[in-house]
Amino acid sequence: MAEQKADGAAFEKNLEELERVVKQLEAGELPLEQSIQLYERGVALSEACRKQFDDAESRVEILLKRGSGVRAEPFPEK
Repeated sequence: MAEQKADGAAFEKNLEELERVVKQLEAGELPLEQSIQLYERGVALSEACRKQFDDAESRVEILLKRGSGVRAEPFPEK
């Protein structure tokens, strides 16, 4: 359970940093080389967030009520 909390914290941290990167790039006030480095960082953060999201999605289960009980099934794949 502690690992899941750490993953969630890492996702939130990466997402916050990605939002800061996007704002800096949208401002358009950075030199070209710094903009390129920031863009590359943004791509890496985006990929990390996507992987963390996909990992979390694969752990999600749907609870279905069947008769007098409840049964868990994997979340449907895309």
